Amino acid sequence: MKRDDLSGALYGGNKVRKLEFLLGDARDQGALRVVTSGAAGSNHALATALYAGRCGFRTTLMLCEQPSVPGVAANLAADVACGAEVLFDSSYDEQQARVQAAEAHYRALDGISPYLIPPGGSVPIGVVGFVNAALELSAQIDEGSLPMPDRIYVSFGTMGTAAGLLLGMRAVGLPSKLVAVRVTPEPVANAEKFRALFDRTGELLRERDSSFPRCSFDHRHFGICDDYLGGGYAIGTEVACRAIDQFEAREGIALDPVYTAKPAAAFLADAVSGQKRDRVLLYWHTKNSRPLPVPPTTFDYRRLPEGLHRYFAGC
Repeated sequence: MKRDDLSGALYGGNKVRKLEFLLGDARDQGALRVVTSGAAGSNHALATALYAGRCGFRTTLMLCEQPSVPGVAANLAADVACGAEVLFDSSYDEQQARVQAAEAHYRALDGISPYLIPPGGSVPIGVVGFVNAALELSAQIDEGSLPMPDRIYVSFGTMGTAAGLLLGMRAVGLPSKLVAVRVTPEPVANAEKFRALFDRTGELLRERDSSFPRCSFDHRHFGICDDYLGGGYAIGTEVACRAIDQFEAREGIALDPVYTAKPAAAFLADAVSGQKRDRVLLYWHTKNSRPLPVPPTTFDYRRLPEGLHRYFAGC
């Protein structure tokens, strides 16, 4: 297991590697505010709020409706604890349609354009963080910290984690196959968009350093696994719930039903199958395990946009 849940001291998970480059770029551009978007319980939005705030940026989170699952209310409370402004849209499409209007609004308000980060931070400058992650993995293999994996399992959400990992793996010649386990629907994550993100990130790196190799891939190196999505984004499945129970009981590690439990379920299924049991399999854990920021005792969820109140049912 690759423990990216410990990737940052303030907040872990895969978003931290992307934000290292995104927030550096925001600072280089002289931005005062960072605006990003995602679902109501977005881990990316929370990580952005925490690290952008620590770097001195104002932060606005554009959040949209999602199925109510454990952890959404806690993430929303932590967003507030980070000092982020929280907005709400009823759907992803509505949210994305309002991004440009939001940019104009904050440009007029702050006197300078905000730095826009798309859902998951999955643009080339952010994806570079996971090219770095692949180089880190290669170094750990070289030093004997783990054997060469035959297959690496990772969530396939906004695709940035998988695109960066694969690009870095191909750049250093790791022969492992990356298995991207779908957690978002086809319109959000698909082979065509993935290939474009992979190629654009490679182009960015070659622009910065002409020695970076021109990388290609085929099905020996990468595959999308569609078997574990179930009813859709943030909708739990029986096998994902079993994976949550197994990881907690055996390793004391918390998975979540939205992103990490589904690739973990694929990893466990292949680990016990006759076809895969003689191979070295690596699960790349991308959920934060650091304590969340705690809002002030005066926190009242009813001060959040009304569309977010339902996630606090029973509070």
